[in-house]
Amino acid sequence: MSLRDTSIPLALDSGSICTVRLAGETDWEGFRRHARSLLLAGVPAERVVWVTSQAPAGELIPMPPATTSVAPRVPKRFIELAESVILHHDPGRFVLLYRLLERLQREPALRSDPLDRDVLQARQMARAVRRELHKMKAFVRFRPLHRDGEAPLHVAWFEPAHHVVEAVAPFFVQRFAQMHWAILTPMRSAHWNGSQLVFGAGASREQAPPADAGEALWLTYYRHIFNPARLKLDAMRREMPRRYWRNLPEASLIGELAASASQRSGRMIETPATLPRHGSQAWRIAGREPRTGPSNAAAHDMEDPKNLPADDVQALAQLHDMAERCRDCPIGEHATQVVWGEGAVPARLMVVGEQPGDQEDLQGRPFVGPAGRLLDRAFAELGWSRDELYVTNAVKHFKFELRGKRRIHKTPGQREMLICLQWLRREVDHVRPKAALALGGTAARALLGRAVSVNRERGVWLPSPFGIPVLVTLHPSALLRLLAQDREAAYREWLEDLRRAL
Repeated sequence: MSLRDTSIPLALDSGSICTVRLAGETDWEGFRRHARSLLLAGVPAERVVWVTSQAPAGELIPMPPATTSVAPRVPKRFIELAESVILHHDPGRFVLLYRLLERLQREPALRSDPLDRDVLQARQMARAVRRELHKMKAFVRFRPLHRDGEAPLHVAWFEPAHHVVEAVAPFFVQRFAQMHWAILTPMRSAHWNGSQLVFGAGASREQAPPADAGEALWLTYYRHIFNPARLKLDAMRREMPRRYWRNLPEASLIGELAASASQRSGRMIETPATLPRHGSQAWRIAGREPRTGPSNAAAHDMEDPKNLPADDVQALAQLHDMAERCRDCPIGEHATQVVWGEGAVPARLMVVGEQPGDQEDLQGRPFVGPAGRLLDRAFAELGWSRDELYVTNAVKHFKFELRGKRRIHKTPGQREMLICLQWLRREVDHVRPKAALALGGTAARALLGRAVSVNRERGVWLPSPFGIPVLVTLHPSALLRLLAQDREAAYREWLEDLRRAL
């Protein structure tokens, strides 16, 4: 520590200033030691000047002798806060921390005052430091520098806003323990040779190596995994502020990819969908292989139409029995029973919902719970009869989450819907409807083979890979979740969608 002998007694007069020089910008131990001595000597915050070894040399006034033997008491939470604040770039951080320390001795309630100006400032600085630590872990990019007869040195250039290099370097040691690397920043540099971590002075951008072929490969990969449908520029800028972009190779592609996102999304929507013909294809789409066992034997039986009766009603009954044994996804293991479709065969219109609910699972029939009663009310107002329609669900078992003794509906995932698509496809083959009505997003996705925005595409006829037109609208349960004052108007609008179906 570059400080004169503090054992020399020197009484400060009312106008004297005590100058303390720390070993560096992040000399936490030095700050603690000198702050303790200052508190024991009763030196107020406004009479202390804090400088670091990087500051210009000047006259140093030694520490005054202690005037009390009572050790200062500091909350543990303040220590944790100060360890972050001291990494901030603000040169006034030492003054702020010592002022808080001094006030805590006189004002114990300060520790629980979240609205105090000094406390607020310290917490804001700590948050900024923690965010910078996180960003450095995420945005450091190494480039290899090949050396004759030695392992390559991977060098990264980064421009942190705060003094975080020494704090975050152990993270990279743990993550890249077998790699020789160096992180260069304008403030500080860190070097790891596989066994020892060494810190040095700051560096310049020119000392980092240029881009190489590996970086070009990374840019090609980044371009191909970019999903235009998930682009949210505002969220991206919040998580990856522009000041980091100049040091990220992929940042050069952001403008181009963002500009073409709308066109690419349109092409994705217009691309015809492909639907699996049977269960084993659904498993491959979901990224898994079919399990061996009775349920898959049943699925294989379905692949050959000769194994099903020629009569459509009998074929549907046999398919019902097969679906009862299906365990290709976990839903069937916990449901009470399969809920198969019912109604006219052949049918003028097939009505497809998402999945059975609690009452449907217990009774084994589709749309018999609250949503079913609302659907029956709509059918009655339109003059329809269930006997003239075929009513079913895209997913045949009830997926739920237990909360106490209640079973709460849980939306089936895409994999589960794809696996269950084998049963819906066979239903369409044997019901032979002229058209289908999709109630909700899951049913629409199953019938159209793509993601569907129900509110944007409702009420119009859409072509489907099943070879029948599909009209999309809300699921009746969506109306039941609305506020009472909004429900009637939404119901009338929904009724108009249903009217178009026939």
